[in-house]
Order: sequence, then structure tokens, then C-alpha cells
Amino acid sequence: MTRHLHGILALLLVTLVWGTTFPAMKDLTGHFSAVWIILVRFALGALLLSPFLWRGKLDDMRSGAILGVLLFFCFVFQVEGLALTTSNRNAFICGLNVLVVPLLGVLGGRLPERRIVLALAMSVAGLAALCWDGGAWGLGDSLALMSALCFGVYIKVMEVRTRRATRLLTVTAAQIGTVALCAALWLLAREVPGDAAVRSAWLGGVMEAIGQHRWNFLYLGVIATAAIISLQTWGQSRTSANEAAVVYAFEPAAAAFFGFLWLGEALTPRGWLGGLLLIAGVIISQWNAERRPAAALAPE
Repeated sequence: MTRHLHGILALLLVTLVWGTTFPAMKDLTGHFSAVWIILVRFALGALLLSPFLWRGKLDDMRSGAILGVLLFFCFVFQVEGLALTTSNRNAFICGLNVLVVPLLGVLGGRLPERRIVLALAMSVAGLAALCWDGGAWGLGDSLALMSALCFGVYIKVMEVRTRRATRLLTVTAAQIGTVALCAALWLLAREVPGDAAVRSAWLGGVMEAIGQHRWNFLYLGVIATAAIISLQTWGQSRTSANEAAVVYAFEPAAAAFFGFLWLGEALTPRGWLGGLLLIAGVIISQWNAERRPAAALAPE
């Protein structure tokens, strides 16, 4: 088996595991706020990847901090949206993030290529079919779309920052730690009660709930964040970014499959048609696209 095929298989595994994170986080939104879910997940991931910060270059850590702030808002919108819509619908809309990068070029004055126009048309048709299948467009869908836009900006910034990185895993560890730090600061500013007695009871209730859902959090933090992002880095070093983007385009389908197994959510044939149009749009957007660094793709 060739080095290239090893990379493709690794990215397929990454995509499957990413697909499970949507129903896993959807399951937690009934018990925790979005920021609590982000904090626990990324704090566990940061703890496991912290050895890569040892003797890390200052510029790599700075890049990780910038990317971490962007990634925090990506996940805030994504998880807040999950609380208000189904996990499979959220996954298909968030999957549009790959289209944001060429759209940023359009805003910068570059005329879109034909493949981008076709990809956008298919994606809009796919969104229409999904909404027709699952009800009118709602706040949860808008938040998922905001998450896709943030992920697109994140991808573009990562493209720039990874070109100058000395060690990619240091950048990864720094950004995951920054996400956890941003979540902690957000909680302190917006969710922690001011009264000491109320705060103590509130924290006790949250800690008890985390203990009850520990396996879900351990899966998200250890497997879906620390292990899978490391595998993603390894796999992308053996493939092109465009190949990786095409593999990742099937993540929403994986999310829909695991959403059915985990939560009992099901798409009708019209919903699957919409999802397939979205996936096809993403793949077409990457067809013969200009090359970019293999690390310039977003983790989920």
C-alpha cells in the first residue's frame, strides 16, 4: 500500500469520526450550553496535545492563538445551531465552508470560475431541498450558515499561517488550547452567576452533569479532537489539499448516517437529494482548484 493511499484512508477515517461529532454534540445540547461543550471538549484535547508546546516557536504559538480565536467562534455558532436544528441538517449547512474560500476571492474583485458558479447553484438547490424536507429556514440554520462562513475565513487564515509554520502540531496544540481558554473566559463573563452561593450550586450541578456524560465528553475530547486532528495532520501530509477537501465533502453524509443511528434522525428522499447536491457542489468547487497547503483545511 502506497504512502498516498495510506493518507487517503487516514482522511476517510477522520471524515467518519467527524461525522459522529454532530450527533454527539447534539445529544449534549439538551444538558449543557454551547460554551460548556466547547470548553470540556477542547480542554481535554489541549491537555493531551500540550507536549507539542514544549520548546515550540513563538511564531507558531502566535499563529495557533489567532486560529484558536477564529475556531472558537466557528464552534460557538455550530453548537448553538445544533441546539435549534437537527444534527444532519446542521452538518450539511456547515459543510458549505469549503465554498467560502473562493467566495472571499470574489469579494476581493476576482471573477468566479465556472466551476464555482455551478457549485454555488447546486449548493443553493441542495439547501432548498433540505429546507423543503425539514421545514422552513430557522435560527438554527442561520447559525449553522454563520459557522460555515467562519470556517471559511478560518481556512483562509490557516492557509497563510501554516505556510510560515515551523511545526504544525505546535500550531494545532496552541489553537486547541486557545479555543479552551476563550470558552473559559466566555463562561466567566456571561454564564457564571455573580452570587457566591448560587455559583457554588450551579458549578456543582454542571460538574455532576459532566460526570454523567463523561463518556460522551471523553470521546469528543480524546478521540474526535486530539487523536483525530493529529491523524488529520498525518494524512494531509500524504495527500493534496484538494484531495482532502473532496474526502471531507462526505462528512455531512456520515453525520446523517450517525445521526440516524445515535438520535433516530432520518432524512426523506428529498432531504437526501438536497444533501447529495450540497456534497456535489463542494466536490465541484475543488475540481482543478489552485493548490494550497495541505494543512489549510478546517477540523470539525
